[in-house]
Amino acid sequence: MGQDVERRTFTREDRTRYRHKVRRCLDAFAKMLQESRFDFERPMTGLEIELNLVNARTEPAMRNVAVLSAIADPDFVTELGQFNIEINVQPRRLADGGITQFEDQVRASLNAAEGKARQQGAHMVMVGILPTLRAADVTREALSDNPRYALLNDQIFAARGEDLHIAIDGVERLHTTCDSIAPESACTSAQLHLQVSPSQFAAYWNAAQSIAGVQLALAANSPFLFGKHLWQETRVPLFEQATDTRPEELKAQGVRPRVWFGEQWITSVFDLFEENVRLYPALLPILDDEDPFEVLARGDTPALGELRLHNGTIYRWNRPVYDVVDGRPHLRVENRVLPAGPTVVDTLANAAFYFGTVRMLAEADRPLWSQMSFSAAEENFHSGARNGMEAQIYWPGLGFVPAAELVLRRLLPLAHEGLDRWGVTPAERDRLLGVIEQRCLTGRNGSAWQVTQVARFEHDHNLDRHDALRAMLARYVDHMHSNDPVHTWAD
Repeated sequence: MGQDVERRTFTREDRTRYRHKVRRCLDAFAKMLQESRFDFERPMTGLEIELNLVNARTEPAMRNVAVLSAIADPDFVTELGQFNIEINVQPRRLADGGITQFEDQVRASLNAAEGKARQQGAHMVMVGILPTLRAADVTREALSDNPRYALLNDQIFAARGEDLHIAIDGVERLHTTCDSIAPESACTSAQLHLQVSPSQFAAYWNAAQSIAGVQLALAANSPFLFGKHLWQETRVPLFEQATDTRPEELKAQGVRPRVWFGEQWITSVFDLFEENVRLYPALLPILDDEDPFEVLARGDTPALGELRLHNGTIYRWNRPVYDVVDGRPHLRVENRVLPAGPTVVDTLANAAFYFGTVRMLAEADRPLWSQMSFSAAEENFHSGARNGMEAQIYWPGLGFVPAAELVLRRLLPLAHEGLDRWGVTPAERDRLLGVIEQRCLTGRNGSAWQVTQVARFEHDHNLDRHDALRAMLARYVDHMHSNDPVHTWAD
């Protein structure tokens, strides 16, 4: 959930000074955009995968400190819950075998880390929501030791002024009250990063927003939470509610949530950072000593620490990222839509579909977003999350069509051509997009497989819901280690 911070309290003076400083950072960012100071000639892509830890009974293992100590790899870091860790994969270009290098690196790293985790009595699972998780597992005591998480928790609940009510109506209904942000730790995702130029940013962000609902329909892998069968991608409503700083009165007034899809297409990356500063009070008003204009005046690159930290507390599903590497600034679109898993090959297939499709949409002569309202894209997003492969997606020129049909008829050909433009080899392209094609033809993604398995364990083996979830997850983990794509998994 972003950079580390120290535990502290904030004064009114801190918040006033922070407001001025973050606006100064925004002005410096605007100046950098005008002067074209950004690195974009050899665009890189990146990948992060959040993971769950389970014990021998496939229930959450609160062991991330011990597991990370045993792994001893800086690519693996802590996450919100004590049963979460994350792997940050080294960025690379997609061309010249880069996408296969991603897959090989992730598999090798996860296999090595799994061996170390087993020594600590834990196993790693790539899944959107850990199916065996219970409400008692996500209390304040389950937060990781990193002071950032306790500080975020305190600031969110100070802003709310009351406990959190989570209400999700799906196939079944879940209504529960929480006194911490720990339920957000149930949401584990695969995050895709794409470096773009300032002039291209708006087109790529709009394109990513356009296909977010399709991504969810294809890749849904989170049907269960606290023993309830809810949405096909329950991460979406859970994440939207678990970090909400608004009490009911502010919701009624139309105050924007901190986790949201957005409200309009953009014309510049500046639109999103300006919106951050204009609409959202600071959660973590931490100041540094940098004057960004002094840094620019001497020809160096400012860190814009306050602007970046503030951006890290606003959880767009497609988030703008400003970063500095080797003294050179760059911009990225961070796609946060996808759940983790079920396998590494499924994850890379999802990535291939995304990278290929967004490139073609971003470079189209007539932008898709000029033909579709933003509200239609948002409706697609929630339809994909709620219904998965059964979602009806609105698409210009077609109206409402089944997600699988849209992908097979329109989007897979685009993804093929887009990957060609990235320089992905034909063998890589066909193998990974073939996974997407077969998922559409079989109607089986991670969520569909989980639901079918749990029903069979309940009905054929007369297991109660929790035992059925444990049995399903044990079988899921075996398949996960095989790295066979989910559409091939046996019933």
